[in-house]
Amino acid sequence: MSSTVAGAPPARRRGTLKVRNAIIGYSFIAPNFIGFALLTLVPVILLFYYGFTDWNVFTGATFTGLDNFQRLLRDASFWKALTNTLYYSALHIPLTLVTALSLALLLNTGLRGRSFFRTVAFFPYITSIVAIAVVWNMLFSETGPINRFLAIFGLTDLPGWTASAQLAMPAVILVGVWREMGYYMLLILAGLQTIPSQLYEAAAIDGANAWKRFWNVTIPGLRPTLFFVTVMLTIGSLKVFDLILVMTDGGPGQATLVLSQFIYQKGFIENQFGYASSSAIVLFLICIAITVFQFIWNQRKDS
Repeated sequence: MSSTVAGAPPARRRGTLKVRNAIIGYSFIAPNFIGFALLTLVPVILLFYYGFTDWNVFTGATFTGLDNFQRLLRDASFWKALTNTLYYSALHIPLTLVTALSLALLLNTGLRGRSFFRTVAFFPYITSIVAIAVVWNMLFSETGPINRFLAIFGLTDLPGWTASAQLAMPAVILVGVWREMGYYMLLILAGLQTIPSQLYEAAAIDGANAWKRFWNVTIPGLRPTLFFVTVMLTIGSLKVFDLILVMTDGGPGQATLVLSQFIYQKGFIENQFGYASSSAIVLFLICIAITVFQFIWNQRKDS
C-alpha cells in the first residue's frame, strides 16, 4: 500500500492520505460518539415521541397528541413542582455565584495555606450526596446544633427544618450552595489567574481604589468565566434532583417537590412514562429557553 501511494500522482496521493487521516480521526471519536448516540441522543429523540403517547412500558405506546400537555396544565402537582423549581433556582444561582466569587477572590491572594482551603472548599462537591444529606438532616433537626445556635439569639421552639413546609426549601438551598460553591470557586479562580497583573498595576497608578479595580478590571476580565458559570448553575438548578430526593424526598407534603422529582415519580413510581416524558419535554424547553436568553443577553453586552 505504501509503495502504491508513493508511486501515485501527487493529487491522488494527497487524496489517499486525506481519506486515511479522516478514517483515523473518525476512529478516535467513534467510541465517544457511539456512546453519546446510544445513551443520550436516541433517548432524547424517543422522549419527544413518547411525550405524545400514553405508555406504561407493559403495553404499547398509544399516540394521544397533546393530551399529556393539556393534563399538565390542569395538574396542581406539576405547577407546584414548577414553582418550587423556580424558587430554588432564583435563590440558589445568585447565592452560589456570590459565594464562589467571594471565595475565589479571597483564595487568589497571598493567604497562607490557600491550597489547603481550596481543597476544603472543593471537598463537599465530591462527597457522597447520601452522606451529605444524613449529616445535614441531623444538623437541621429540631434539637440539632443549628436550632441550638439560633436559640442563643432568642429564636426558640423552631421545628426541624426539613420537617417544616416553610423551612425545608431554604434548608435544601443552603446545603446546595455549600455543596457546589467549591466547584464553581475553582472555575472562577482559574478565570482570575488569566487576568494580566499589569491591568491592576495600571489601574492603581491611575488612582483606582480596590473597589474600582474590582468593577473595572476583575469583573470585565471574568465575564467569559462568569457567563459560563451562570449558564451551568442555571441548568443545574433547574434540574436539581439528587439532593432533594435524599434530603426531603419532596416533602413535607410537596414543599420541596421539583420538576425532576415530579418526572421521576410519574415515570418510575406511578409507571406513567408517557406523562413523565411530556413533563421532561417541558423542563427541557425551559432550560433551552433560559440558556438561549442568556446567550443573547451576553452577546448584546459584548456588542
